[in-house]
Amino acid sequence: MPLILETVVTTTSPAGDLHLVPFGLIQDGAEWVLAPFRPSPTIFNLESSPVFAASSPSDVRVIAGAVTGRRDWATLPCDCIPGRRLADSFGHAEFEVVGVEPDETRPRYRGRMVHSAAHIPFFGYNRAQAAVLEAAILSTRLHMLEPEKILTEMRYHAIAIAKTAGPAEREAWDWIEDKVAAALGRSDRILDKTPAAP
Repeated sequence: MPLILETVVTTTSPAGDLHLVPFGLIQDGAEWVLAPFRPSPTIFNLESSPVFAASSPSDVRVIAGAVTGRRDWATLPCDCIPGRRLADSFGHAEFEVVGVEPDETRPRYRGRMVHSAAHIPFFGYNRAQAAVLEAAILSTRLHMLEPEKILTEMRYHAIAIAKTAGPAEREAWDWIEDKVAAALGRSDRILDKTPAAP
């Protein structure tokens, strides 16, 4: 199986509008593959400006926000390509598209890294951040999975939230819980029923 890194990808439209979205970048040798599903603003943007930036957010709310309609996050100009990258990130990389594998459902854009930089020191892992990431991905598959499968996984991830989350992770989790609850027609909160560790 390939290495896939969960990142926040930014692309720019012909009018200069920024599109920010979480994406799993797939490593393939020296190249990194971006594979958005149609229809996608990312595809439209790459067709006119075949470059993109990928950032590792230091605040997991960026990922949770992006999958729940909150995309107004601070960005900065890229160093070597036209466009912008996430401001609050552990680091970012910039890519030029060097090849496209057409597909009616999910074209694959092969990126060559032209620049990378670290920005914020990384001090350690937080299980709640990983739980938010997994729940965010789960929330993009609500149309594909059975409700009980979704709830089972959310209950499991809620354990890490209850045990290790700080305020940012709890807020991110709440956004995802709201999305899942609305999709499933539920009013109860999974986290409310999850005891924290003593």
